[in-house]
Amino acid sequence: MELRHLRYFAAVAETCHFGQAAALLHVAQPALSYAIRQLEAELDVTLLNRTTRQVSLTPSGHYLKGEAERILADVDGCVEEVRRIAAGRSGLVRLGLTGIGAFSHLPRIARAVKQQLPDVELSISADMLTPVQREALEAGDIDLGLLRPPVAGDGIEVHTIDVEPLVLVVSSDHRLATEPVVALSDLRSEPFVMYDSRDSAVNDAVLRACGSAGFAPQRAHDASGTPVLLALVAAGLGVAVLPGSVRSLSSAGVVVRDLTDAGSIEVALAWRADDDNPLVATVSDVITAAFGSAATRRHDTAPELSAQGATS
Repeated sequence: MELRHLRYFAAVAETCHFGQAAALLHVAQPALSYAIRQLEAELDVTLLNRTTRQVSLTPSGHYLKGEAERILADVDGCVEEVRRIAAGRSGLVRLGLTGIGAFSHLPRIARAVKQQLPDVELSISADMLTPVQREALEAGDIDLGLLRPPVAGDGIEVHTIDVEPLVLVVSSDHRLATEPVVALSDLRSEPFVMYDSRDSAVNDAVLRACGSAGFAPQRAHDASGTPVLLALVAAGLGVAVLPGSVRSLSSAGVVVRDLTDAGSIEVALAWRADDDNPLVATVSDVITAAFGSAATRRHDTAPELSAQGATS
């Protein structure tokens, strides 16, 4: 049974008139009549009662009319979906994020994708440090990563979408908690709480900033993730220098203060250079556009943190 035969039959069944159906299909009426006879012969049933006055459906014809409409709708929907996928407008994209990124950047990403690509589904993997995301990209476990450069290794494309200032996080009773702005050099004698990962891009940025200020931070405590790090700071066991997006998290007894000379840290999208899935390129373009000039914009300041913590 050919789809052409089903389309021809559906037109005749809808109009109950060979001439009208032929006009709708843009085919000659004799060709249409012949195709219907072929279909009936193949099925070995009579689908249409034909008289000189009218054409009507047999019980078999009534049944096939409904099934043909369903089948043709499925075929048309399949064709449209294939075209959307080929155009990068439909499908699944697996996105990895750092823990803070899941709070500070994911809401804007999700809204932009939902608004501009409603047929695209995002599968989110959070709490992934940059090296873990790089490995996941290389293994094909995720399609896009929201991470912090640099990214070691070949075959990964990286595009910066945001630049965040480094800020100071201290306990609410710390001597610097009431200062609106703090110089990095004021932390020379302070114990620091840092991430325990050797590959932390945040740690590297902090070490570079402190080095530029003329001192090496006194690393007093290591934390496996941002919630533990903030708890240690709240307990007065040290200060922390973190990306400005930490303001999107919350922790009792902790405040954030601007630093005058700490520099900044980038947030970037990353993907496999050899990924030929057009959907990945489309989604990355939508995400990049959603942040617009964010790469040159500093985050607004606020005295307190404001959502649940996660791994950076």
